Amino acid sequence: MSTKKITVVGAGHVGATCAQRLAEKELAREVVLIDVVEGVPQGKGLDQWESAPVEGFDSRVIGCNDYDPAAGSDIFIVTAGIARKPGMSRDDLLKTNANIVKSVSKEIRRVAPESIVIVVSNPLDVMAYVALKETGFERERVIGMAGVLDTARFRSFIALELDLSVEDIQALVLGGHGDTMVPLVSYTTVSGIPLTQFIDSERLEAIIERTRNGGAEIVGHLKTGSAYYAPSAAAVQMAESIVKDKRRVLPCAAYLKGEFGYEGIFLGVPCVLGANGLEKIIEVDLSEDEAEALGNSVGAVQHTMSSLESIQ
Repeated sequence: MSTKKITVVGAGHVGATCAQRLAEKELAREVVLIDVVEGVPQGKGLDQWESAPVEGFDSRVIGCNDYDPAAGSDIFIVTAGIARKPGMSRDDLLKTNANIVKSVSKEIRRVAPESIVIVVSNPLDVMAYVALKETGFERERVIGMAGVLDTARFRSFIALELDLSVEDIQALVLGGHGDTMVPLVSYTTVSGIPLTQFIDSERLEAIIERTRNGGAEIVGHLKTGSAYYAPSAAAVQMAESIVKDKRRVLPCAAYLKGEFGYEGIFLGVPCVLGANGLEKIIEVDLSEDEAEALGNSVGAVQHTMSSLESIQ
């Protein structure tokens, strides 16, 4: 089962890897890769298509610098934006990426007004809000990729600690995409067995802290770049659930309208993803500590939102 066309905006490491994964999974008949730098999406798209005979996929990968080839796309994955550079303030980064996402969102609305948008650009929760407002789409069709990635990191670290398969680790990470994310230990299991039966509180806290700093840890190793294999895998997992109408329960950044007691912001919450995009938000019970931590995460997102409003 696949769709006709999926477009990835941004041909950097995350975007290009997304396009490759989409093609290899044959989630669309046509995968469009867009970037402002002339030649980059064309070259990467052609290179990926030339791998098709080896990998055995028939999804056509097309690179371009304008949005017309993306007309009628069913899904957009937005990875466009810049990384923070030396001497650049957070406000500068916020303003620059907000302007990029605004421009992208207007083009999406023009060429594919019925599409579903998965936002990957950072700072994620705020960029998803910008995309929602600029496209004018209903909240079900603008979703942020954060929780799937954060949860994958949490699960991978637990698997390393226990020397068990990642497939048997089930977990849930909520909140903003940053160091205030909230891993829900009470909902973390190993084949249904509570995680607390395997790991003591001290080791567990260390794993949670590593999860919160997962992106920074990779940046520290790479020096001149950031993560892209896991982020692209997370975005494509979301797209797959939508394309195949799998109705998977995945933690995603959704626009809240009273869920968990908050509204008017994007926040990582358990979501059902299907053919219509966001099919449902599942409100799970939280302990007092978890609810407090989620409130702190909301505060961090709201602070970034306020920063955006003050510099625009």
